[in-house]
Amino acid sequence: MNTNAEDLPTPPLRDDLDIAQTHCNSEGEPVWVLHDSVTNRFFRIGWLEFECLLRWEQTPRRIAEQIAEQTALKPDPEQVLGFRAFLERHQLVRPGAQALERLRQAGEGRQWLTWKWWLHHYLFFRIPLMHPQRHLRRLAQGLGWLFHPVTGLLVVSLGLLGIVLVAHQWDTFRHDVVESFSTEGLLSFALALVVAKTLHELGHALVATRLGLKVAHMGIAFVVMWPMLYTDTGESWKLRSPRQRLAISSAGILTELGLAGLATLGWALCDPGPLRNALLYLATTSWALSLALNASPFMRFDGYFILSDLLDFPNLHERATAVAKVTLRRTLLGLDEPWPEPFPAARRRLLVTFALLTWVYRLVLFLGIAVTVYLFFFKLLGIFLFAVEIAWFILQPIWRELKHWWQHRKDVRPSRRHLLWGALGMILLLVAVPWRSQIHAVGLARAEHQLRLYAPFPAMLQEMREAGAVQAGQTLVVLSQPDITTRLVGNEAGMRGYSARLAGLLADPAGLAEAAATRQRYGVQYQEVRAARSEIARLNLKAPFAGQWLDLNPDWHSGQWIGTREPLGVLIDPRSWQVDAYVGPDDLQRLQEGSPVRFYPEGVPQAISGQVLQIGTTRISQLAQSALASRHGGPLEVVGQGDALVPAAPLFHLLVQLDAPPPTLHETRGHLQIEGQRRSLLANGLMHLAAVFMRESGF
Repeated sequence: MNTNAEDLPTPPLRDDLDIAQTHCNSEGEPVWVLHDSVTNRFFRIGWLEFECLLRWEQTPRRIAEQIAEQTALKPDPEQVLGFRAFLERHQLVRPGAQALERLRQAGEGRQWLTWKWWLHHYLFFRIPLMHPQRHLRRLAQGLGWLFHPVTGLLVVSLGLLGIVLVAHQWDTFRHDVVESFSTEGLLSFALALVVAKTLHELGHALVATRLGLKVAHMGIAFVVMWPMLYTDTGESWKLRSPRQRLAISSAGILTELGLAGLATLGWALCDPGPLRNALLYLATTSWALSLALNASPFMRFDGYFILSDLLDFPNLHERATAVAKVTLRRTLLGLDEPWPEPFPAARRRLLVTFALLTWVYRLVLFLGIAVTVYLFFFKLLGIFLFAVEIAWFILQPIWRELKHWWQHRKDVRPSRRHLLWGALGMILLLVAVPWRSQIHAVGLARAEHQLRLYAPFPAMLQEMREAGAVQAGQTLVVLSQPDITTRLVGNEAGMRGYSARLAGLLADPAGLAEAAATRQRYGVQYQEVRAARSEIARLNLKAPFAGQWLDLNPDWHSGQWIGTREPLGVLIDPRSWQVDAYVGPDDLQRLQEGSPVRFYPEGVPQAISGQVLQIGTTRISQLAQSALASRHGGPLEVVGQGDALVPAAPLFHLLVQLDAPPPTLHETRGHLQIEGQRRSLLANGLMHLAAVFMRESGF
């Protein structure tokens, strides 16, 4: 502001504004609240601002002089001009001729027809549905018993009892939750969400009403097209006690937690049926939303207002962000910017930490919202809204801060400027230089030559060789089949009978005609004997090669029946081991046969060297190694299609030859580090973006 502005009278305030004193702040200074009754907004002001209002409609210079003469404050005209700008920005002064003209043009311009209006209100807008004050007063009188300490203690006790009872039925509870994820279950969850959030907002409204406040309206707020119930409790700033404001801000979460506890107890006590399912949906929805969403202080939900009231620190996000920005500018650029507020060093560090955590939380949240809106709408609109989310919530704040840095580049110290340019150069080298060569994969190590033995048909176990080294041709398992043995004995007896009869017929010249038929029957019995002996021979399982006989079931004993699907053991050749590994399509182009590999078995810190033997050229349709599937505790995510293990993401098979066996000589899961073609982080990112663009470019 120039000197002339300090000598011009301040504009008069609006006549409809109300001002009331509240409690003192944490430093003991008096605090007042300025109420805009038109917009139902409240502005918290301090001692200096209150003294300015007492002497308003004078020049800023005269106001500052009178305050310095009559109070202990020593303001300057610039502070008065700053307060005037604040009042004008929030339209708390009477509009002048120019302001009225701007309002008239805005009204005639039909701003709701402009793209800027829709862009802003698509991100957030409210729809008031009801003015509930009369009903809330009647409801608050009838539900007075809910606010008795005994009621609260009873609800807490019942909720804890419900948690204990569910802990004793945890497997059943978890199974019911998993089974509820269906189309019908999702609809039930949505209905439970409506019930829980309605009671949540009703909790805010009832507490505010009991404290003598007016709830202006209740309705639905749309945040990026996602509907959320809301309650206008802005009049809570009239309260002098921060504990009363804390009661209002925490009423919603306490209501949902109480509802979750009672629903949990109800589920534990109910028999299986529709009522128990309804209580399950209500309990899980209330617990999840109360603890995961509403309790977060990093967005302007209940957790934020609760924290603000506990600390008696209004506008926590804005003030912490302002301190964090100045801290970054002073630390990184060496700018000698003044602090936005005079906080002690310890509190300043806490505010900076809170602001950094808020930025990270919001970055993750806004990226998730951007992906959600892209998937929710049809592709063209989804791409546009995705770009809006990224530009509005992520790029715009970064651009504003970088713009501020650029405007003050001349104030940066030369040493700090050189340091920043050096750091920027290192980052560019780190991103652009192709230094990354390692490719990470998961795989299953197995012997190259291995044989898993099964019974050829249901049989009785007679003998099994102990685990250990075996030579080729040694018997591993001896099985028996009583039916085959009985048939063999009968066939052999038949052969002997036909042989004796055939000898008698050959001695008798009259029996030559019958001898041919007897010889044919003898041949049939002979073939039956050969078949039976062949089947018996198949029951004597021998080692086709020398190796290690492993994975025997210690509970098996002689005389036990074995089915055809029960593995008897594994014979492996421990001299040669291979790994079946899997990589994604982005890493496939960087691989070549013969590339060095280091395999780290699970639980073993020492790596086993090897090399890539074969690279698959087509995407696998099913995962052959069940031990790698997430369904069996493995690292690769699969989707359920019956018994088939179908990978959720595109995967390509690699065959790796190891130079040494794993320590356990068993099939072993592990991680692989493969030397691939060098590529920079920037090239990887660009290729990934190009792949996404090609995949999503079809309309």
